[in-house]
Amino acid sequence: MAEKSSNHKPPVCVTGANGFIGTWLVKTLLDHGYTTIHASVYPNSDASHLHRLPNAAGRLVVHEADVLDPAALARAVEGCSGGGIFHVASPCTLEDPKDPQMELVVPAVQGTLNVLAAAEAVGVRRVVITSSISAMVPNPKWPKGKVFDESSWTDLEYCKSRQKWYPVSKTLAEKAAWEFAEKHTLDVVAIHPATCLGPLLQPGLNASCAVLQQLSQGSTDTQEYYWLGVVHVKDVAEAQVLLFESPTASGRYLCTNGIYQFGDFAESVSKLFPEFPVHRFTGETQPGLIACKDAAKKLIDLGLVFTPLEDVIREAVESLKAKGFLNQEQS
Repeated sequence: MAEKSSNHKPPVCVTGANGFIGTWLVKTLLDHGYTTIHASVYPNSDASHLHRLPNAAGRLVVHEADVLDPAALARAVEGCSGGGIFHVASPCTLEDPKDPQMELVVPAVQGTLNVLAAAEAVGVRRVVITSSISAMVPNPKWPKGKVFDESSWTDLEYCKSRQKWYPVSKTLAEKAAWEFAEKHTLDVVAIHPATCLGPLLQPGLNASCAVLQQLSQGSTDTQEYYWLGVVHVKDVAEAQVLLFESPTASGRYLCTNGIYQFGDFAESVSKLFPEFPVHRFTGETQPGLIACKDAAKKLIDLGLVFTPLEDVIREAVESLKAKGFLNQEQS
């Protein structure tokens, strides 16, 4: 893995810097010795927690920039020549969108293209795009008996027919990114986190941690074909930095501590926290999903070490409780 101390780290920009993954990424960059971090946040959103991160003073500059505003983006990245951009910003809501095209698809796709155009204009060395397993699954046409890997793409028609717009937005955004990268010979690498859990550094509840919150409160949602596994948010942040710093990194990188059934995950939560009314699922929650411990082999080969599932669950639940998103006593 990349050394955490170095004499000189290039300037970088993080979009969506005050979200769950974005905040952990800023923290990790600071831990790795980056001294010039431009944090791009949605206008009028709360970024106060970023300034409270250790060593942020004098190293972190916060910019308010909607990814649909090219001029604001240009200002956020203008100091990153020869450095990098970590594009994390993408709308992800707890509620179903009223206008999925304008609320999810356009900001994801056009926002990504705007970030890449800004990256090209300023001359960055590499852009690390935070995609998602939602750009890999659901894929009902995936060969039976084969472990999911980075060659899988989400079936857009399947998602549209079920009104599942987040996977549509992430898939279209990533495809647009690869087309732009090829056309403009821009160095782009994509990371695909599974359901991302861990301590919340931001004030609000994010969508992926809400999956665990709802499960702990008795939800019977199986996550159907929208699940592969879990990953600690700190591992995602470490992987993002690793992919930026590794000269050989290219293409897509699945980021998960394994592939397994959601029902198995639920059982692990129940064993660790028997006081919560976790639903006991019977049979396969993801029909035909092939389990695999080292599904993120590409990242493992680069040196990433994944946090064990039990530790991920324990740290995430304790944080949800501490933040008031999970009641201490459940009947």
